Amino acid sequence: MSDPYNQYPPNYGQGYPPQGPPQGYGHQGYPPQQQYGEAPQGYGPPQRVNSFGPPQHGGFQHGQQGGQYGQYDASNPQGQGAYYGNPPPQDPRYDSASQYGQPQYGQEGYQQQGHGQEGRDPNAPYDPNAPQGENGERGIMGAIGGGLAGRYAGKQMGGHSFLGMIGGAIAGSKLEDAAKEKWGGGGSQGGGHHHHHHGSQAGGSQYGGGNVGGGGGRWSGYRSFLIPGLKTARNQTFSMKTNQRSTRGTILTSRSLLLRAPGIPLGLSIYLSPHATKEPVPMEVIVRNLHDQVTDKQVDNFFRNVLDKLGIKTYLCQKLKARGMATITILDTDKARQFLKIHGQTESGAKGFASVPVKLVHMGRPVNCSVSNKPPDEFLLRSLKREESDQYAKSQSKKPRIIPGRGDENSRPGHHNRRAFHISSLQCGQWGYVGADLAFVTYSQERKKGRMIFGPRSLLVKLWPQDPTSPLQQLEFPYSSVLSMTVGPSISPSITFSLAEAPKLFESLNTNANVLEVALQKLDIRKGSQVFTRKRTSALSKEHETVVSSCLCYRIMLSNTADTSGIRALRYFPEIPASIPWDTSTVSKTPFAAQITALHFALNSSRYSSLPFELKFQMQKLAQNGFLDPAKVVELLAVVSHHAKERDASVVTQSVRTLCGQIPFAGPATEASDLSLKTLTRMLVENQGSIVRGETYQPNLADQYDHIASVHKVMVTPTGIYLYGPEPEVKNRVLRKYSKFPNYFLSVSFLDEDGESLRLDRQTSGKDIYHGKFKSALEGVINIAGRGFEFLGFSHSSLRSQTCWYMAPFTLNSSLTYATAVIKDLGDFGLIRSPAKCAARIGQAFSQTFSSVHIPPEAFKIMPDVERNGRTFSDGVGTCSIELLEKIWREYPQARGPKPTIYQVRFMGAKGVISYDSRLQGPALCLRPSMIKFGGTQASNIEICGAAFRPLPMFLNRQLIKILEDLHIPDEAFLKLQADAIEKLRITTVSPINAASFLDRNSIGKPARTPWLIRKLWAIGLSFTDDDFLRNSVELAVLVQLRELKYRSRIRVEKGVTLYGIMDESGVLQEGEIYCSTHNEAGPTHLTGNVVITRSPALHPGDVQCVTAVDVPADNPLRALHNVVVFSSHGQRDLPSQLSGGDLDGDLYNIIYDDTLYPKRLSQPADYRTATPIDIGRPVERSDMTDFFIQFMENDNLGLIATLHQILADQSPLGTFDPLCVKTAGMHSTAVDFSKTGIPVNFSELPRYPKARPDFQAPGPRVLVEKKINFKEADLPTTPDEDPELNEVASYGPPKLRYYESQNVLGKLYREIDEHKFFAAIQEQSRMPISNPGKTHSLADAVWNYVRDKTALIQWQHYLAWAKDVKDNYEDNLVDTMLQYSSHPAHFISEVEVFSGNILGKNGAQSKRQRESSKTMKDKHDRDMEYTVLCIARGDGDGNSSRAEALERSIACLFVACNTVRVRKKVGALVSFVWIAAAVCLKEVQRLQGVDVLL
Repeated sequence: MSDPYNQYPPNYGQGYPPQGPPQGYGHQGYPPQQQYGEAPQGYGPPQRVNSFGPPQHGGFQHGQQGGQYGQYDASNPQGQGAYYGNPPPQDPRYDSASQYGQPQYGQEGYQQQGHGQEGRDPNAPYDPNAPQGENGERGIMGAIGGGLAGRYAGKQMGGHSFLGMIGGAIAGSKLEDAAKEKWGGGGSQGGGHHHHHHGSQAGGSQYGGGNVGGGGGRWSGYRSFLIPGLKTARNQTFSMKTNQRSTRGTILTSRSLLLRAPGIPLGLSIYLSPHATKEPVPMEVIVRNLHDQVTDKQVDNFFRNVLDKLGIKTYLCQKLKARGMATITILDTDKARQFLKIHGQTESGAKGFASVPVKLVHMGRPVNCSVSNKPPDEFLLRSLKREESDQYAKSQSKKPRIIPGRGDENSRPGHHNRRAFHISSLQCGQWGYVGADLAFVTYSQERKKGRMIFGPRSLLVKLWPQDPTSPLQQLEFPYSSVLSMTVGPSISPSITFSLAEAPKLFESLNTNANVLEVALQKLDIRKGSQVFTRKRTSALSKEHETVVSSCLCYRIMLSNTADTSGIRALRYFPEIPASIPWDTSTVSKTPFAAQITALHFALNSSRYSSLPFELKFQMQKLAQNGFLDPAKVVELLAVVSHHAKERDASVVTQSVRTLCGQIPFAGPATEASDLSLKTLTRMLVENQGSIVRGETYQPNLADQYDHIASVHKVMVTPTGIYLYGPEPEVKNRVLRKYSKFPNYFLSVSFLDEDGESLRLDRQTSGKDIYHGKFKSALEGVINIAGRGFEFLGFSHSSLRSQTCWYMAPFTLNSSLTYATAVIKDLGDFGLIRSPAKCAARIGQAFSQTFSSVHIPPEAFKIMPDVERNGRTFSDGVGTCSIELLEKIWREYPQARGPKPTIYQVRFMGAKGVISYDSRLQGPALCLRPSMIKFGGTQASNIEICGAAFRPLPMFLNRQLIKILEDLHIPDEAFLKLQADAIEKLRITTVSPINAASFLDRNSIGKPARTPWLIRKLWAIGLSFTDDDFLRNSVELAVLVQLRELKYRSRIRVEKGVTLYGIMDESGVLQEGEIYCSTHNEAGPTHLTGNVVITRSPALHPGDVQCVTAVDVPADNPLRALHNVVVFSSHGQRDLPSQLSGGDLDGDLYNIIYDDTLYPKRLSQPADYRTATPIDIGRPVERSDMTDFFIQFMENDNLGLIATLHQILADQSPLGTFDPLCVKTAGMHSTAVDFSKTGIPVNFSELPRYPKARPDFQAPGPRVLVEKKINFKEADLPTTPDEDPELNEVASYGPPKLRYYESQNVLGKLYREIDEHKFFAAIQEQSRMPISNPGKTHSLADAVWNYVRDKTALIQWQHYLAWAKDVKDNYEDNLVDTMLQYSSHPAHFISEVEVFSGNILGKNGAQSKRQRESSKTMKDKHDRDMEYTVLCIARGDGDGNSSRAEALERSIACLFVACNTVRVRKKVGALVSFVWIAAAVCLKEVQRLQGVDVLL
């Protein structure tokens, strides 16, 4: 490889070769132990043995040792300041990032794109030997002339034309060099601005002799030659035959090759001129005199047709911010010149414009086009190359479009090739019924003309303003949210959309109405030069505001009656939802706002005052979430009230909650009778009967576990407020203290309509949402069923997830308790003057804690912190005695394994980690001042947040991989780790035994004994691969892990662990030493030797350090600890603070003891001093904390900064050592501390986002889970060339992202995984006939036949009715889970996702929210499966006596599962119960046979 971190000498692993006394790095190997401040051996800058020198300045011997200080280094071809040319660092152990002091991007004299080399091939890695302009091509013309003459002479003298050409080229080059030296053409000063970097200071080549800058030099190795017309590919070998000689060589780069021939002892280095190849050379055109407000997409739309006429397909338009200029990057120079010949301006001013053959005028302004004097961005060019190759590959593989269910037409009629239509008005409402006929009920209408465009992924509706002072309004309907699309008749042309979620609403800012707002934007220092073109809004009008959240049907009236045929023709576009012709009338009913008011009045009335809050919550949810219209809910409320008088209210409440998942959405697919009051009542009665009979199991975990509370939840979106739950939530101090009032607390999340965090593109302002909709919800009251909930507080983790706690007043001790009283009782926060800090301190009480253990007051002690040099070595860590530890063990039990000796706790106003200290006597809890955050609380219970039960696995991630790459870990180390992980996934489906082991390792289906079932099926001659559901469950779990590898580079390091960190209380560990003890199923382990230690997130190269793991004497207190890493209390600086600014209050640390991942160099750690929190000069009030919550949501851009860091590190030759990366890492640290300091990142100082991103950041294809798992292509089936109207959609929303092929290790890891091929391969191998290739029956039938044969004399039929109830119970719970964890009630997640415990990511890996939801979903379904297995195995009894007829019950359940199919609305037929019943049944059959059952 040619990048600066991958050319290592052969003895790289044994230390660097000596460089002589001035450099001082002469020793080999790594020291067994090294004190901080000393110079360890073997570190320092890498030696560049295989670098290529610059032949244009003289010879440079292949294999020459390079990289000495002061010398030219091939890894630093542009001569960036202080790379290896600066004096050595003060501490020889480190390569300090501060020494990479090259100029910042954008400064004069340094261009990020190509560094001033205009002739460079943009797709080739930088070649320092390549000619650099006219002054750099020394001897080229002489070589050409001499070569031609020598070829002719050689041919005449015996057929030696090739050798004659070589000799003539050498002679001609020498003559030209001599001439240039004589006339001043050489030298370091005369050689052009590119050459002063390598002047006389560079010392020349060790083997070439002479002064490199002087231009002479004797030739003794490589030399530059030109071979016109020869096209090369990197790293390929070639052979050339002359009349008498055979020549072999190796291509080094796209412009250089190594030539070896008999008689040439050292070989020749031949460099190819880019002009000698037929590859098109890119050109950048500068466009002037545009309007300042013009956007990239408007410029692109303007030039698209102009460039298309010239055959220019691959290009990029970029508008320069706040300037009337743009650039057009065109790959093909010849076509660019043709464009300039027609539209270019050679002279400035009006005279120059008058001479342009074909003038271009944009929005009344003459446009000036000319050649830019700057080279194009290298990475943009690589992205354009990638785009061009992708388009070519797509055109070659393009197949006729055949859409199942829409006819077999393979092409669209030309006159129906439309995607945009004019509209006359827009209505918002709901589907209703007039008698039995479907009708559209209008609740809001926008009488505005406009246009709707069917884009690639969504429908865009634009409503024109009715006057100049009104803004342009836009609605965006993602196709993924469209439930149905109906087209009206030509008489009344319309199209009606039923949506699963409210649309996204926008207003344009480029209107007279928003002139002031735009002007204020430009003055907003925080946003820098960013000017928004539109803003997100909550509604289109006041009338629309009352219905937008609950009325999810939109009817759009078409302006032209003939457009209905064009709408129907959209069926030829497979990405657009299918339309249904349906003639429906439009009717009006009582205004929706009036219906909602009537419902609230009814819920608050004395008539229903006896109904519990939980039931009223479910009734309000029916209307507020759009299940039923409010008037229908009022009717149903009377029925529910009557039921509540006859039965237990909890039964009625559960029946209404179940009803939410049963109600069909009104529309063409639903009959009027399905939503009648009679049908709804019948469904409620059936649900209640099932619950009373015990057929429906809805466990209340709050009744079963002390640490669980049942919490109602609310989601606030830009358009509305939605109700969810109740759901189990781990208790915190507040919920535990007020455990009798759980229904007075709400968990409220502020999210987008799709349930994800609100993310806005750079053109869209969210001010109206954050400071309008969200602020009003935070400062106001959320009214639910007569209770008014107000803001209470939030924890640190809930702040990150944009969730906070609300509470309603309740009566305690004969008086009302309000939120202020609850906060006051938590502690004394009056002295805290920072809203962020105050919120963080209050948030400690909202941290989830699993247990609460009473501590006697006399046990609590305070001991001093260990401080040195302004550092706190003991920050966040305390100790406890064995007596206290045993009390915690009793209160916080563990099923199996060693008892934890490390706990993360909350106690009074303290937080942190406590560790066992065997020297303490009696009950003792010793805390330090660094742990105590506030006082004033009398609580004497220690609350457990977490414990070191076992060592956690260690996974690499992209940030860490990049740092390790920059620390000279070879690519092969990462590729091998990933290859091993992929191989483990691949063999999963090779055999049932592998599949069962995979499920065991990942705890999938364990409560249902699925891993055991798969092994048992194999033992009786059957295979799980013969069943679609079982096979899909395994394949989906494999796919999720594969996507984690590809899209997150989450690679397991077997020789690595993740552990809590504490300080050495005994003082035995010296600086640079750690003690690492683990204890798992295999027993205890003590690490020793050199190890790597880090902590996530790691962005700075100094976040990775090397330390020595040591053992301690047997009588040392550390010996009593396990599953922990212990840091030294000695030294100048504590080690945790060096690792991404860590501390000891619960941070997890990664320890790697894999020799292949041991760095060859280190960097000085970053030193980010925590900023002083903002002081408002007065006590913090509730409004201050809500304002901070909003500010945090607006400015929480950790992901954006981390992504930018990845891009910059990938594009810089210095990687994470680049000053811009170091700066970005510091800003990331500021963003991490934002939640505690209240100081946001100043985004005006953030480095600009590059225009192109590395390919490993590209999204992946969507995955569809149907009868089998399929990939949906990420690329759009319709290109802009086919549908010009798509460009109109592209003018709105985020700009198109461009990706290039990264040549660094992350790019290699990404491209190494082909999802399609991998998944096709495992699907093919899993479908190979294994046991019974001639089978005709299903696997379930085969299992039933096996059980029937083995139990022929068993009577089980009397359990059939009972078995049906068990099946219905399980499936009811399954449907509830599918609904509860879906993004919307109409979009259920699949049964396979629930069973495997994985919610699929939309594009690529799961989002953080999906990962968290997957965990809680898996826990819930595991409990449901465990209960179902318990029902079948034990029936209604307890103890061993109830197992008497377990076999009979299991046979009945298996029979019912195989022979009873219930098709449920919204989810269809469910199939997983058969395999739960089969596992229990086969186990009981095996028990009957007297065989031990191994689970």
